[in-house]
Amino acid sequence: MSDVITPAISDRICKHMNEDHAEAIVLYAKVFGNSPEAETATMDSIDPQGMNLTAKIKGKTVPVRIEFNHTLKDSEDAHQTLIAMVKQARAK
Repeated sequence: MSDVITPAISDRICKHMNEDHAEAIVLYAKVFGNSPEAETATMDSIDPQGMNLTAKIKGKTVPVRIEFNHTLKDSEDAHQTLIAMVKQARAK
């Protein structure tokens, strides 16, 4: 069974995303975070309703909140949702 999204699970997901999927995080900021000029971005936290990113836009650090289209049930739901979102962002 997958883990409920606690602060520790959020930290684990963010660490993985920031280390292995930096390009995807920038796409999230650009497409879903209404920040098309984002140059870089990091994932700061994830919760059942959405994710908090920090994007760099024109040399400035900007917080970006992205709400999910549903409430996440657990870490597996987060995994599948993030994959679907990056596929959707790449298609745009």
